[in-house]
Amino acid sequence: QVQPVESGGDLVQRGGSLRLSCTASRFHLDTENIAWFRQVPRKEREGVACIMSDDDATHYVDSVKGRFTISRDNAKNVVYLQMDNLKPEDTAVYYCAIVSSLSCRLVEGPPLSYSSWGQGTQVTVSS
Repeated sequence: QVQPVESGGDLVQRGGSLRLSCTASRFHLDTENIAWFRQVPRKEREGVACIMSDDDATHYVDSVKGRFTISRDNAKNVVYLQMDNLKPEDTAVYYCAIVSSLSCRLVEGPPLSYSSWGQGTQVTVSS
């Protein structure tokens, strides 16, 4: 089973930027649909952005459109989430996962059966 590894989370001020990274050892992410999710305590995990495997088309939830950008670097086997103009409501633990094409278009889970949740990376935006 593939367990992605997320990194790049930090404490930033409102309006700041962060770039999150998602990678997986001994597994090629370039042939997969990769989604970023986030979760705050006592709430369900929600999809944030997704990048398709076939044409690198990207999909976002409305709350992050125009502020977040998902991309991939196949040579480095990494999928990024560039987050700009961060708001306190973006505070969450962020996870990446492999999802189906339909889930990617809808920016939702669950992960495919061979992809488990990683440890996530904490993003905290102060006001």
